[in-house]
Amino acid sequence: MRRFFLILILYACCAAMTAASPSDVAKTYQQALYMLDGDLNKREGYIRDRQARIDSLTALTHTYGNTPGLLMDIAKGYMSFNNDSAIVYLMRGIDSSTGIDRQRFRWNLASLLPLAGFFNDALSTFDSISPDSIPRSDLVAYYDAGRQMHSYMAAFFNTYPAVRDSHMHKALEYQSKMIEMLPHGTAAHKFNLGEYYFLTGRRDMARILLEEVVAGEPPESNLTARAANHLAVIAHESGDDDLRLYYLALSAIADTKSATREVMSLQELGTAVYDTGDIARAYRYLGLALENAVECGAPLRMIDTSKSLPIIQNSHSAAAASWRRSMYWILAAMALLVVGLIGSMIALRHEMRRMKVLQLKLEAANTAKEVYISRFLQLCSIYMDKLNNFCKIAVRKIAAGQSDEFYRMLKSGKFIEEQTSDFYEVFDNAFLHIYPDFVEQVNTLLRPECRIVTRPGELLNTDLRILAFMRLGIEESARIAQVLNYSLNTIYAYRNRLKARAIDKDNFESQVAKLN
Repeated sequence: MRRFFLILILYACCAAMTAASPSDVAKTYQQALYMLDGDLNKREGYIRDRQARIDSLTALTHTYGNTPGLLMDIAKGYMSFNNDSAIVYLMRGIDSSTGIDRQRFRWNLASLLPLAGFFNDALSTFDSISPDSIPRSDLVAYYDAGRQMHSYMAAFFNTYPAVRDSHMHKALEYQSKMIEMLPHGTAAHKFNLGEYYFLTGRRDMARILLEEVVAGEPPESNLTARAANHLAVIAHESGDDDLRLYYLALSAIADTKSATREVMSLQELGTAVYDTGDIARAYRYLGLALENAVECGAPLRMIDTSKSLPIIQNSHSAAAASWRRSMYWILAAMALLVVGLIGSMIALRHEMRRMKVLQLKLEAANTAKEVYISRFLQLCSIYMDKLNNFCKIAVRKIAAGQSDEFYRMLKSGKFIEEQTSDFYEVFDNAFLHIYPDFVEQVNTLLRPECRIVTRPGELLNTDLRILAFMRLGIEESARIAQVLNYSLNTIYAYRNRLKARAIDKDNFESQVAKLN
């Protein structure tokens, strides 16, 4: 019910379209297409419901037999749904009935045979029926069958103007007679009069009547589908393509809801939306139109729909090309992601290696620090022992009255030399343990002919010890002289001599301070 009211709202919009802005019209046809898409999603359900109604009628034949009424109801149920089955039941009705009942089956059969391509059989069957033998109450159905039969033939011979016009003239003749007999004001009268005006070129009068039919009939009505299809043609001729799409959508909605498979609007709509660039919809609509024609068993509609096969192919090709382009973009994005991931992994691996090197350096520094502290404590311990021994010697010498001998011992400098030698040994071992390549690295900073060569058994000489203190951050000559027990001038002389031997004299000492 809610969908019904929504359709009525759309019909009301249609009545006001002459005053509506282009954007309003576009919005309305988009809404109609959206509704059609929803109904097409339910298409299988509509088909099952119609087949179920037909099956319920067929089941009654097991109880009541093949009565003319039941066979006609079953045949009409199959019309525009499965024409092969409809023809079967109409022929069964002809074989099992007589009189006017048999005539009804015959003219209905004649109206369907052109869809299957049996034009001569249709004409001979219909022409064998005399209108004078038909009750007045059945004349409308008889004329409608003649109109439909000749309309199908005119459509089939569209490329042969003489034959087409002959059949169209006959179709209009039967429709004119039918209009005279229809009650005025009814939907059937309005539609047939509007269609007659449409086919005879009086489009303004046709539009007024057909719009009344669309506005007044249920959305699933066959009259709604046919009237909306004619209004779509009128809109197209006036150049209003949005309005054309709207009416084609309404016609297709009516066909879909009624599970009508012998349709034209869905095919025309597919072609129209293809022209707007809506490839996905075009492919779907044209594919379903062809499927309807095949399932309905209407070769005439298959021929009409087959004309859209190039569009279906183009739609498929365009959709496939669009899918391929999307896949290429996705693959390109994935490739970029993979490259980015590989780059990140390489950077991470490099960073991990750098961190590993830093960790090893830190561990080496910690080890060097521990060794340095150990050596420093060892040196302090040695000097404390020597100081303690010196104090004992001094006390013993003084207590024994040997102060002169003690004085001579101190004046000779032998004691200081021994202590200095011990200090050098401990310092050299500790420093070279921390910087094992120090001598080789220093020599890379000196000219080849001026490189330092230590004597056998010697770890460091005076030049190297001065540079070692500079590497440890002790750059003041006074402090170096104090520790090494040299005069300040001596240290200056050594430093100047070392600079003179360097490759880069100006930066020599700063380069030594940066050695590893």
